[in-house]
Amino acid sequence: MKKRLDIYCVEHGLFETRHKALAAIMAGIVLVNGKVADKAGFMVKPEDKIELADSACPYVSRGGLKLKAAIDYFKIELKDKICLDIGVATGGFSDCMLKEGAKKVYGVDVGKGQIHEKIFSDKRFHFIPNTNARFLKKEIFEEDIDFVAVDVSFISLKLIIPPLIKCLNKKTDIVLLVKPQFELEPKDLKKGIVKNDELRHRALNDIIDFAKKFNELKVIGFTDSPVKGVKGNLEFLLHIRYE
Repeated sequence: MKKRLDIYCVEHGLFETRHKALAAIMAGIVLVNGKVADKAGFMVKPEDKIELADSACPYVSRGGLKLKAAIDYFKIELKDKICLDIGVATGGFSDCMLKEGAKKVYGVDVGKGQIHEKIFSDKRFHFIPNTNARFLKKEIFEEDIDFVAVDVSFISLKLIIPPLIKCLNKKTDIVLLVKPQFELEPKDLKKGIVKNDELRHRALNDIIDFAKKFNELKVIGFTDSPVKGVKGNLEFLLHIRYE
């Protein structure tokens, strides 16, 4: 009897919930008979071989691959830096920062997080839970921040940038994961997906123009994220600098 891929993944213990299964499937880390299956509704047969490609990922989540791509593309050095991860979730960004030699990583999240134990156990990681990035305060950080990476959902980056720059004192590199689906109007989406490339770039340019309004910020450049977001949305990595 055939079953939906997301249901199969949960029933066979690959993921705790269908939501988590959906996220993994859309991220392209679920393989059916050795091939990526990126549709949750894909019907699988009992004899099909279902496995995760995530074992090839060196980070606790594929978010780490996104940040690593930005670090390499923009040639950002994190060794011995004080870093800030806004929107920790599982900890993919933080894991990348730690692997790149960060001296300390502050992790901010609106909830208590779903942070991987590997990240929690690293003494360089300092978690700041139940903190909405819209209300960040400079006082919560013991040192000046050298690098910031932002990965938030269901909120525009326009609400994150103003309070963020108030927490910075010196030259700071910032990588923003621009998710067009959260920057556009609902009417521009089809079931939560931005399918029009023109709309995707409009969302990106809107954030770039917004950043340029602040004298302290300089836009360095952008690149496509190498990993799709939930539901297969294409995202951008935007590099700006606080000076």
